[in-house]
Amino acid sequence: MKELLFQLDEMNPKYKQIYQSIRSLIEKAELKANTKLPSIRQLADLLQVSRNTTLTAYEQLLAEGYIRSEPKRGYFVEEYEPMHLQCPKAMPVKSQGKELPAFVDFRAGAVDMTAFPIKAWRQCSNEVLREEIAYTYGNVQGDPHLRANLAHYLLQSRGIQTSPDAIIIGSSTQQLLMHLTILLKMDFSAIVVENPGYDGARTIFSLQGFTLEPIDVTAKGISIKQLEQTDSRVVYITPSHQFPTGVTMPVAERQQLLKWARQNNGYIIEDDYDSEFRYKQQPIPALSSIGNPERVIYLSTFSKAFLPSIRLSYMILPPSLLVRYQQLFSSVEQTASSLHQRTMALFMERGYWDSHIRKMRANYKRKMQRLVSALEGSFGETVKIIGFQSGLYILIQFQSSIGEENLISQAAKHGVKVYPTSQYYLGKESQKTILQLGFSNLSMEEIDAGVRLLHEAWSFEE
Repeated sequence: MKELLFQLDEMNPKYKQIYQSIRSLIEKAELKANTKLPSIRQLADLLQVSRNTTLTAYEQLLAEGYIRSEPKRGYFVEEYEPMHLQCPKAMPVKSQGKELPAFVDFRAGAVDMTAFPIKAWRQCSNEVLREEIAYTYGNVQGDPHLRANLAHYLLQSRGIQTSPDAIIIGSSTQQLLMHLTILLKMDFSAIVVENPGYDGARTIFSLQGFTLEPIDVTAKGISIKQLEQTDSRVVYITPSHQFPTGVTMPVAERQQLLKWARQNNGYIIEDDYDSEFRYKQQPIPALSSIGNPERVIYLSTFSKAFLPSIRLSYMILPPSLLVRYQQLFSSVEQTASSLHQRTMALFMERGYWDSHIRKMRANYKRKMQRLVSALEGSFGETVKIIGFQSGLYILIQFQSSIGEENLISQAAKHGVKVYPTSQYYLGKESQKTILQLGFSNLSMEEIDAGVRLLHEAWSFEE
């Protein structure tokens, strides 16, 4: 089929109209299975639109399974079999008629499911299923094999010297923070937090009754000068990849922070967020590797580098807090799956973990570069790209005064989800509009399509 004509109006995005028209023809069986569709160029010429517009429409149809792409042959209609379901009568609702279902979701915190080492993980899991440990709650502090492997890994990757006995395994960073704050509130009533900073940690601190003292994040991480002017003796920070700004705290500032903790007999809660993924230099050693381990509480997780659903995070406690933890939590059941803990231990023992990290670092670096290049090509100097040297997302800061909600809404109307950063600020907001774009679970093609749609959505920026 070389011709495919339908009327386009100026009220809605043209790619959306093309996508909906072709989908409707397929669903009504007016376009039969295996019918060859016009090429992207031919359809663009017929409808007098850009090739990007027809490409985006085809990509959406491809993603939903209405059509298929055959190399060197073109696009063809897939077999369509309508579903006849009896549904209860729905209450009438007011149709918004504005937002498309998310075609490209720039969600941070996801992982690339296509790169998951499923064969190796399944092999390890099947072996563990034959062990007795898979059918128990497991050790209160966490599986001894996993803690031993973590101690070795942290020495090699983060420079941390620790005993497996000092490591606590939990089901999430928030769950470990909940236990930690039970220990800390016996001696402390306030916690310094980064501003902007991780709202998930702030929620736990507030639930436990701590007073939050927000301190500004500078180009070198949390402001040491402001910290020294507070009365608090506990600080929660993300020094390796500050959330959300992506700033890495230099060694000199880390030394000052450790000095502050030592002089005030306080504690630093180091959340080693996204530390595995640096794209220009090697990861900077963790705070607890360069200072007195008595003053640093270390937290990290498998969620970002591996898989959120296995629910595995870990914490290293200094000796004084470890004794108290063992006294208070000796009768509290382990919250992380014993099956997943032992499987991860075996996965690490056999070298799969190190191989996976190397592979994902290269994979995410390519995606980061693709996203940055696409944004620079589409928006030029109208946006500033922040945090592209590490992590699984970037921030884009707009040079204009257009608000966060407006930009997110316009993107949604074009089938793209982008995310705000306003919730990460306490008591103030950034003077510039800043949005968060994750890329880890997107293909290269989805990244390109997403940026094209954002350029169309935000054309009023130019």
